[in-house]
Amino acid sequence: MAGRSGRTVRDLRRANRGAVLQRLYFDGPLSRFELGPVTGLSSGSVSNVVADLIGDGLVEEAGSVDSDGGRPRTLLRVTPDSGHMIGVDVGETRVRVELFDLTLTELARAERPLEQQRYEVDVIVDHIHAGITEVLAAAGLAPERLLGVGIGVPGIVEHTPDRGAVVHGQTIGWDAIELESLLRNGSPLPDGVPCFIDNGARTLGQAEMWFGAGRGARNALVVLFGSGVGACLVTPEAEHGRAVEWGHLTVRVRGRRCRCGALGCLEAYAGAESLLARWREEGGRVPRGVDEETALTAMLAAAYPSGTVAADPVALAVLEETAEYLGAGLSDLINLFQPERILVGGWAGLQLGARFLPAVRNHALSYALRHPAENVTIELGSLGPDAVTVGAAILPLADFFARGGRRPDPDPESPPPAWRRALRERTPH
Repeated sequence: MAGRSGRTVRDLRRANRGAVLQRLYFDGPLSRFELGPVTGLSSGSVSNVVADLIGDGLVEEAGSVDSDGGRPRTLLRVTPDSGHMIGVDVGETRVRVELFDLTLTELARAERPLEQQRYEVDVIVDHIHAGITEVLAAAGLAPERLLGVGIGVPGIVEHTPDRGAVVHGQTIGWDAIELESLLRNGSPLPDGVPCFIDNGARTLGQAEMWFGAGRGARNALVVLFGSGVGACLVTPEAEHGRAVEWGHLTVRVRGRRCRCGALGCLEAYAGAESLLARWREEGGRVPRGVDEETALTAMLAAAYPSGTVAADPVALAVLEETAEYLGAGLSDLINLFQPERILVGGWAGLQLGARFLPAVRNHALSYALRHPAENVTIELGSLGPDAVTVGAAILPLADFFARGGRRPDPDPESPPPAWRRALRERTPH
């Protein structure tokens, strides 16, 4: 039965379960008495929901605390092994796959380096399949127990009703790649385990906002600085974040050719790939036969040597110019969105770290309008190199909360998606 708002009793129960689960997840352990004020539910509703969640194995008792003159209050927490998620980061130098329990404690991980074959779709799909199989085997976990798999990828992700997630990754040569369909073909997972695919900057933003330096901010930008650059905008209207193709704002008319094909993009000056290319073009001794992370480490060591060794003036000049381009790019975000926080993450951002950030911050504030510049802080993200993977795992976790802690039920009346029909057609009869 639906009420005047159109919400059914089932919708209400799902919302109440989700509210209790999320408060225990982020603020627990909590007592039933404490859950009432933070969820807005009556004591009777809290008791009913908690009993339901305990019966489903999602919540467990976690000791007790003394109350004011009454009986001790039992504390409740989310049961860690009541659900599991996999997060996948399709990065610039490797594909990283991690298995987590419901509290996002890492249980197993697998990594596959990306070398000459870099972004060939079949290679990426094989790496993801192999990584999923490996982490499940390492933890001894049946795939049916997964709440889902979240995957962070470069590019624009389009969610379609018939083809699933389609990736438009112009900088990596992906033109409308039906990644969800490809992943389902030969997948080690049963059909009932959902797959969530989104932009890597957005998954980074999810992680920092839920568990990192973005907690408590209502309006923030989380910047991914790797081979290229991207950003995730979080506002009250887009609380789960919106990917922004920040790296392809034009910062110099008729400038350097970006890997997207356009001229003068920020990414052509500020991404690690272009940074190393500019060092090489200016005569810098870029190590050969190593990945970008190792090469960037060498560049930093050349620009900021220890002891009495003289700094490489070319490496230093390129890094200083890059700091100004990044700062100018951040000033555009400050003027456009007026965030209260900007967090810099990604493997290159973290590697450049505290040594690089003050110069970036100074340039950003000098190029931005005075009022929004006075009201923003610019800091490094706090979750380290695994932030994209953690954020990818949050995608199925957020869906689980939205369902009130229930796994998705198949709808027999709905037509199967195109990827499932295609698989059936390929299967010999």
